[in-house]
Amino acid sequence: MIDLGKRSVVGINVNAIDYEAAVTKIIDAGKARQSMSVTALAVHGVMTGVSDSQHKYRLNQFDLVCPDGQPVRWALNKLHKANLSDRVYGPELTLRLCEAAAKSGVSIFLFGATQEMLDQFAEKLCEKYPGLVIAGKQASRFRTLSTTERDELADKINTSGAGICFVGLGCPRQEVFAYEMRDRVSMPLVAVGAAFAFHAGMLEQAPPWMQRNGLEWFFRLSREPGRLWKRYSTTNPAFATLAILQKLKLYSARTDTGKQPTDEVLFG
Repeated sequence: MIDLGKRSVVGINVNAIDYEAAVTKIIDAGKARQSMSVTALAVHGVMTGVSDSQHKYRLNQFDLVCPDGQPVRWALNKLHKANLSDRVYGPELTLRLCEAAAKSGVSIFLFGATQEMLDQFAEKLCEKYPGLVIAGKQASRFRTLSTTERDELADKINTSGAGICFVGLGCPRQEVFAYEMRDRVSMPLVAVGAAFAFHAGMLEQAPPWMQRNGLEWFFRLSREPGRLWKRYSTTNPAFATLAILQKLKLYSARTDTGKQPTDEVLFG
């Protein structure tokens, strides 16, 4: 088990942690009904914080930021000698948490995506982990929420009896949600992005060899070039450049320079 705490990766605090330690932290918080904001960031997720001072503040207030992408793991190893042998990939973390939750008697809540995707996701999880209890699920409205709707949703999650809430809204909306709802929901909010679509069988994952070698972005680009070409052509080189400059001590990578958001608009 490896848990070296938070380390700056181009100005975003990422936990140098492995699957076992991450699962233990989240399950323990779930048993205790303890509020906790969790996400797993690949390069794009990290760079959303670098390019937006308010989002940088949000990410650096998270309780647990897992190194989802291989380049993020490589950066932790090169910059901070973390010696992590694997990333903590959101979709895989989701399955490991569900397995541990089933064994520990911790029920879960699913929030986000469409009703069809939620139903398929829930069905497949229960097939894979027969002891897993899904205490509730709520599809996204795909719009901003009013204050009343936000409070009603928090109450629905809290009263469901769940110990963990998985959030699948896509980056960065799911991180905004987990940040904004953290003190309103008495359990870990775990932002896992495409895990819902992958495990519902509605989106194809990259082959394992591509995942191991940090080429998942290329696989996704080949499937959705029109939507993703700009993201990967700008964020990947920018991340690599900043990581090299941080290693050379030519970029400070401070984590205390974000700007606290005001008048938060919550998408849900």
